[in-house]
Amino acid sequence: MHADTRTRGLALTFAAALLASAPAARAEDAPAPPTPGELRKVLGAEMARWHPAALDREVGGFRQEIARDWTVRPERSKFLVYQARMTWTAAAFAEFEPSRRDEYLGYARHGLAFLDSAMRDAEQGGFHWTLDARGKLDPALGDEKHVYGTSFVVYAGAKLRAVGGDDLALKVARDAFDWLEVHAHDAEHGGWIEAVRRDGTPVASYDPAAPVAKRQDRLGVYYGYKSMNSHIHLLEALSELAKVDDRPIVRERLREAFQIVRDKVAVEPGALNLYFTRDWRPVPAHDSFGHDVETAYLLVEAAEVLHMPDDEATWKAARSLVDHALDWGWDDRNGGFYDKGDAFAAPAYDRTKVWWTQAEGLNALALLDRRFGRETDRYARALAAQWAFIERAMLDPEFGGWFAEAEPDGGRKGDGAKASPWKADYHTSRALMNVARLLESGAEAEDPGSPRKVNHR
Repeated sequence: MHADTRTRGLALTFAAALLASAPAARAEDAPAPPTPGELRKVLGAEMARWHPAALDREVGGFRQEIARDWTVRPERSKFLVYQARMTWTAAAFAEFEPSRRDEYLGYARHGLAFLDSAMRDAEQGGFHWTLDARGKLDPALGDEKHVYGTSFVVYAGAKLRAVGGDDLALKVARDAFDWLEVHAHDAEHGGWIEAVRRDGTPVASYDPAAPVAKRQDRLGVYYGYKSMNSHIHLLEALSELAKVDDRPIVRERLREAFQIVRDKVAVEPGALNLYFTRDWRPVPAHDSFGHDVETAYLLVEAAEVLHMPDDEATWKAARSLVDHALDWGWDDRNGGFYDKGDAFAAPAYDRTKVWWTQAEGLNALALLDRRFGRETDRYARALAAQWAFIERAMLDPEFGGWFAEAEPDGGRKGDGAKASPWKADYHTSRALMNVARLLESGAEAEDPGSPRKVNHR
């Protein structure tokens, strides 16, 4: 179905009325936006699958290798990013679903204990990027640290502190932040140097004579360069920490990260520079549509924490990121966002549809429709098509949970595994929680006398 020619506006809180008033044939064709009940049902089923399947009672933390049918596979490592993301999600769901609060606080505390005891480097400070399957350092895996992983420790600890009030959670979050401050913050150029040796020495340059693999850090970025990916997740983590840590330095670093992401990383016409020299000169690269829509949300979230929720420049940047992704990375026929492409002038060249991109797209479209839905129905229509694609292609109808990847037409790619070191339940659960809240609060606050603009096409 072509969204531009076969659908009509679906402003979120008026969806039922619009469907009732539309011609019957078009009502059958047009996708419907998600309802809070549908989102809660999908979320609850997913969380019930992840827990206790992912709980590692033997080694600690969470299991990272889970097959399509939720059978646990042999572990190969314990990865800091995955462990922290699972911890954050458990704490967030405890906050979202009061009836499961105690249960999921228990899972979050289980995860935090592993971060604090195993992933923490008790000898030299900071947190290990990866350990072996038994939770021990392995020379074959290396001992280099990275700000990307450490940022998620901040994120997880701060969330558990906010929800459960745990002193240990605040200590873990502060310890991770303080380590970044001492060992990775770039006082000269702003931002953070991303790769750090185990002893805390930042790796500020690479050897041009070294083989390519020896020039790259844990994220595949040349040593000494800065990345969009690390800095948007530092922004995310600092937004969470600033809610529970009132030290002035935390808010100062949050504002610094915010200004870097909004004013240096995000650029017209609505794309993100992926890589930079240490002094913030951009390095050419592709456009990642998933990071575009994710960053739109993270900027708005950070602006709220900084007590500037209606900041015009922030909303302009966020909207441009979503609009550009819809212009160049959106599938008009099937719904869903493609993975990557050029900033403009050519269609997306990697048309894979990745689980986290679809989840972040759902979240960003709902956010933009809430803000701009009275002047355009573009985001509401895309939200409905996005949800339809997720239901059809990303959700496993047999075993539950999300597939990792899909073809443009919705065909599944890969073996359908539910967990891997880079695939936790963080993107999907956060999106479902956020959109459900938006829809519920919108239904309560909507003024029936001031309807949104609707374009019938």
